[in-house]
Amino acid sequence: MLRFLDIVLSLLGLIVLSPVFLIVYIVGHFDTGAPLFFQERVGKNQKPFILIKFRTMPLHTKSVATHLVGSGSVTKIGHILRRTKLDELPQLINVIKGEMSLVGPRPCLFNQENVIYERAQRGAFDVRPGITGLAQIREVDMSTPVKLAELDREMIRTMSVTNYFLYIIRTVLGEGAGDRV
Repeated sequence: MLRFLDIVLSLLGLIVLSPVFLIVYIVGHFDTGAPLFFQERVGKNQKPFILIKFRTMPLHTKSVATHLVGSGSVTKIGHILRRTKLDELPQLINVIKGEMSLVGPRPCLFNQENVIYERAQRGAFDVRPGITGLAQIREVDMSTPVKLAELDREMIRTMSVTNYFLYIIRTVLGEGAGDRV
């Protein structure tokens, strides 16, 4: 049921938000020269996939966890995209492709070994990673791997259609700060 909702809501989001996509893409082209950002992440069953986002940092920024990058690395437009969570919109494509869900543990990088270890211990890789989830709403990022993995486990254990919509609504209404920089 949740996979069906993922597909329907993602398609609807892509259609309804296509003007926003176009504007952000054009502005991003002037901001960084390459508005889309592609990065290998850890997916379900620890299989790699390529995450798509709107770029919020200059082209040659080191590929590390966001909390390890200084705030000076985020462009002015990037700060706006992160604050409004618009940088996440291209991930709707990842959802349609079956690599992600709208709700699930945020996908980490393969070099975040502590996060991978803690999540593996708690079953977080048994589900598709998500655009949002309980940890994001509670403003817990990957700088605290144990706390993050515990919230991921709690979210997975208590997942229901009601909670699925609740996480999405709370995210759209602005709960959670996004990735810390």
